[in-house]
Amino acid sequence: MALQQQAHGASLTGDRQAVDTLIDQASGLLSRVDDDLPWGNACRRTPNYLEVQRATCYGRLGLGREAGALWRQVLDEVPATARRDRGVYLARQATAAAAAQDPDQAVEVAREAARIAVDTRSVRMRRELDTLQRAMRPWQDAPTGQDLAEALAPVDERG
Repeated sequence: MALQQQAHGASLTGDRQAVDTLIDQASGLLSRVDDDLPWGNACRRTPNYLEVQRATCYGRLGLGREAGALWRQVLDEVPATARRDRGVYLARQATAAAAAQDPDQAVEVAREAARIAVDTRSVRMRRELDTLQRAMRPWQDAPTGQDLAEALAPVDERG
């Protein structure tokens, strides 16, 4: 947990090499995690937990294409029962697409995230969708921006 938190810190300072090194080090320690506390073993309970952390860091670093590829990999493994996690990951994938200058892809992914947000009323997902809206500001007056507003309108209506 400390290594992955350090990786997040490294992403805040723009140090991709440190992010990768720290996540790789943490990966080498996964088999040694045996904590029975729910917060202590998320890395073992959540499929691709460390790749989720890496993708989140890459998104923060502005590496939209790399983050998007990791999100696709992660989303392929998310179980159907983990809808809130899936919605959060989709919102982050959409934000990565916006960072990669692919607003159409961002809107496409955001549609599914918005449906899940409406169904689950997840506050965490709403925060991620707010981040997406900020990332999509360059296109807010374009048709793509209007498409995003339409996709997210049901989320705003449900409060």
